[in-house]
Amino acid sequence: MKPYQFLLGLLAGACLVVFTASTTNLKPNTQYEFTQVTVIESVVPAGMGRSRMITIGPNGQMEEVKLENFFSLTGINFSNVRENDQAITNKISVMYQEGWELQDVTSGVYGSGAFGEAGGNNTGIFMTRYLFRRAM
Repeated sequence: MKPYQFLLGLLAGACLVVFTASTTNLKPNTQYEFTQVTVIESVVPAGMGRSRMITIGPNGQMEEVKLENFFSLTGINFSNVRENDQAITNKISVMYQEGWELQDVTSGVYGSGAFGEAGGNNTGIFMTRYLFRRAM
């Protein structure tokens, strides 16, 4: 046997030991439950829109938390943006305390066009879905 063949064999054996040791801690049969938090934030001018955070409670009932609209009569209301951020962050913190793990975040925007454009009425929403899981 040539020296490099011996070293290759030794290296392959070491890799096999490391791989086997690293995969023995996996839990392939772990069962998870999932829940979702949906945040809909309105961008309707003058505060006329409806913004909500929606979850399904343990009893199967929909729970709605009112959020503030992004716009007031004077334009973007940064105080409302801050309050919404705080409410969403608080909800995520509660979910973590209850053992939930944030698995995925998906966001989307819908707008019907800018004011003054043909067919547009300057309305829209931001929607963000937070998917959580926890081991059963």
